[in-house]
Amino acid sequence: MSKLRKSARYQNCMIRIPGVCNFNSETTVLAHLNGAGMARKEDDSEGAFACYDCHQAVDGKPTKKHGFSSDEIKLMFFEGVKRTRDFWRHNGYMQVYR
Repeated sequence: MSKLRKSARYQNCMIRIPGVCNFNSETTVLAHLNGAGMARKEDDSEGAFACYDCHQAVDGKPTKKHGFSSDEIKLMFFEGVKRTRDFWRHNGYMQVYR
């Protein structure tokens, strides 16, 4: 398991889909966009911390009805990727080169 995947443990969900997110850090994993294929899933820098319910919604298997389009879910996922990367940079998991 990669360092970035391990970093998701007990963190807050970064996707935060309204009406879906369970805000339970005990269920948080590093989620990847569904349909990306295994090659893409190996790039953990493209992932976002996600609670179980948000992860299910991103994978197209919502546990709660939400009414969002797939494009809206993707947008929320990519906002989660941004927040996750900010967390990694702030906590020394990633560096920014200028």
